[in-house]
Amino acid sequence: MARDQLQVLDALDVAKTQLYHFTTIVIAGMGFFTDAYDLFSISLVTKLLGRLYYTKPGAPKPGTLPPTVSSSVTGVALVGTLAGQLFFGWLGDKMGRKKVYGITLILMVVCSIASGLSFGQSPKGVMATLCFFRFWLGFGIGGDYPLSATIMSEYANKKTRGAFIAAVFAMQGFGILFSGILSLIVAAAFDSKFKAPTYEENAAASTVPEADYVWRIILMFGAFPAAVTYYWRMKMPETARYTALVAKNAKQAAQDMAKVLNVELEAEEDKVEKIGQHKSNNFGLFSKEFVRRHGLHLFGTTSTWFLLDIAFYSQNLFQKDVFSAIGWIPPAKTMNAIHEVYKIARAQTLIALCGTVPGYWFTVAFIDRMGRFAIQLMGFFFMTVFMFAIAIPYNHWRDNSHIGFVVMYGLTFFFANFGPNATTFVVPAEIFPARLRSTCHGISAATGKAGAIVGAYGFLYAAQSTDKTKTDAGYPPGIGIKNSLIVLGVINAIGMLCTFAVPEPKGKSWKRHPKKMWMQMMKKEFEM
Repeated sequence: MARDQLQVLDALDVAKTQLYHFTTIVIAGMGFFTDAYDLFSISLVTKLLGRLYYTKPGAPKPGTLPPTVSSSVTGVALVGTLAGQLFFGWLGDKMGRKKVYGITLILMVVCSIASGLSFGQSPKGVMATLCFFRFWLGFGIGGDYPLSATIMSEYANKKTRGAFIAAVFAMQGFGILFSGILSLIVAAAFDSKFKAPTYEENAAASTVPEADYVWRIILMFGAFPAAVTYYWRMKMPETARYTALVAKNAKQAAQDMAKVLNVELEAEEDKVEKIGQHKSNNFGLFSKEFVRRHGLHLFGTTSTWFLLDIAFYSQNLFQKDVFSAIGWIPPAKTMNAIHEVYKIARAQTLIALCGTVPGYWFTVAFIDRMGRFAIQLMGFFFMTVFMFAIAIPYNHWRDNSHIGFVVMYGLTFFFANFGPNATTFVVPAEIFPARLRSTCHGISAATGKAGAIVGAYGFLYAAQSTDKTKTDAGYPPGIGIKNSLIVLGVINAIGMLCTFAVPEPKGKSWKRHPKKMWMQMMKKEFEM
């Protein structure tokens, strides 16, 4: 089988870890740093937006965003991300990874800045403008998912491919952490400069006019890391697997990789032509042959990502509501507007620092030793265990042990990231044919974002109190946080079952028939 493989691709598969691998991780990873910053920073400022634009004079509590506005502000970027993953995933297979890569970055930079400049003469106008720009911001972010994963996969060697792709995705953890840190800095600076009483002391004075700058600065800063990496993205050569196997330009692939690897490589144009003519390399996405070879795999990658993101985004976007419910964040009326941003950012930063970020890097360290399948199965299992552990005795945690609740809640984040949140990103970039790889990764990621939308919109309503006198303004009664967490635990358990449809690509170049490889992997797992 090795004789059927192009020399340039064999060279990439067996290449020693070197500088270009780390350069690619940084360039692709900074995109994910920006993606996470932009997607999760909005949860830090929604309470502030409610105070600024929806506080009613004389009300006993500060204003909050109405249900439709809150769900739109939080979820519209996810809708854009879903659309972008499908569109740019497809475009990456048609035009090439590099050409499309720059477009997504420009869109992210422009829309991050525009989000912070949202304008309008009324609250409705400001929110509508913000949602418009965040949709297109999400559209650009969506393109980064399939392109970054595919580029890193096609540049990596077999031995450490999983760790390299996971390292790109792990930058998401730093993006979440940095959004919290920057919000802490901005909120602390404004709170120190513009002193204000709490809402219950003086409702009108508790939200200073300068607070309007806080959320704008936080959202606009997302443009900075993306802009810094644009030049380096444009200098990257197209991946050899796309150039040789999809564009059918063996000479260019050999020239590009010869510079990257510092070795002499033969063009092998005749072999490229021969490979291209083989019927196993010509089936399309909607063909019976694709369904036969990869249908089960696509079901596995889409279903697990969908289920994972329902739980993951519910936990991330609404952790401020969970922490408020258990009293870790004080009642809104006991703080001024800017100090509330500080408290929310502090809680999110601590969870990111202690649970989220370590989980990502545990995956990087162990993915090429343990394998994708084992890490994903383990992650879903412990997410289920810890979610039930905090949900079933929820009243105990709320009333007696806030620290215990936070530790358990942080462990669910740890095993999400040392688990399916990383592996669902890695596997689709490894198991599909080069000419369909970006498209299939985009489909998998978009299905995940559909789950994130379900989580973002569903949890917002479901987590409301069953007592209609205790719900947030404008919300109908829900099933309560305890029952919502139980539902998330059940979803994690279903994700564990769907993991059995996902193949193990550890250390393989995917040269053999994938169905046989999957069957061998399953046999090995059960023998263990």
